[in-house]
Amino acid sequence: MSLDLGSIRRQANRFRASARYHTLRATLAGVADLLLPRVCVACERPLAATQRGIICGFCWTRLDAIPYPQCARCGHPHIRHSCRWCELLPPFVRAVRSVCWVPGGAGGQIVHALKYEGWRATADGMAERMARLAWPVDVVEERTALVPVPLSAGRLRERGFNQSELIAHALASRWRIPVWRDAILRARETTTQTKLRPSDRLRNVAGAFDVSHSLSKRIRGAHLVLVDDVVTTAATLNACAETLMQAGARIISYVTFGRARSASDRPLS
Repeated sequence: MSLDLGSIRRQANRFRASARYHTLRATLAGVADLLLPRVCVACERPLAATQRGIICGFCWTRLDAIPYPQCARCGHPHIRHSCRWCELLPPFVRAVRSVCWVPGGAGGQIVHALKYEGWRATADGMAERMARLAWPVDVVEERTALVPVPLSAGRLRERGFNQSELIAHALASRWRIPVWRDAILRARETTTQTKLRPSDRLRNVAGAFDVSHSLSKRIRGAHLVLVDDVVTTAATLNACAETLMQAGARIISYVTFGRARSASDRPLS
């Protein structure tokens, strides 16, 4: 006996549109929440049935947002009359923006859930906040593509994904520009930057990156936006930017979810 697939599809579509289907779906969702309650992967509080994503609204509101006024170029809050954070950047870096301070607080918990606990869906909520950041008009008009900072082969095997690439793809759908995931390659393995002093960070990433030959023509003359989860001293981003400039990029901007405080940024105790 032959099956009428068209008839089966029509019946399935009618059922999905029926009140009975929606009632059944809501009932099953309620049972699932009762037996296997969803919790926020950052704070472990229960998520409401209407809550989208895997981070609760309370955690998103608890982000220690970088305050205003900010430097128009590097996005760092003005502590003095001159911006010392800009001194970390090469002259060919046009603008830098970040959402919140890390580590610590809700921002640090969210980054930890993504990088070290494997909650990949966290990247979408991070990118949503990054997409709202204000930029100079020329950056918005000129940005050609997003370039995620690459992981070393060892850390990529260990983690199973590149968190910067996940964020870049989620951000690209909002900015409507492409992701050039292989624009930069790791030329050699490096020690993790997390526990290194600023001077050691620079030496650690010097000469660590190379440009993909397949994308070298598209890089020439482009305004590229480097994407990373967190910026501390900007050593890694600067090394990547230097590599892109040597390949012919016209100008570079950076965007990250988190930014580490410097000593002068810490509130007085």
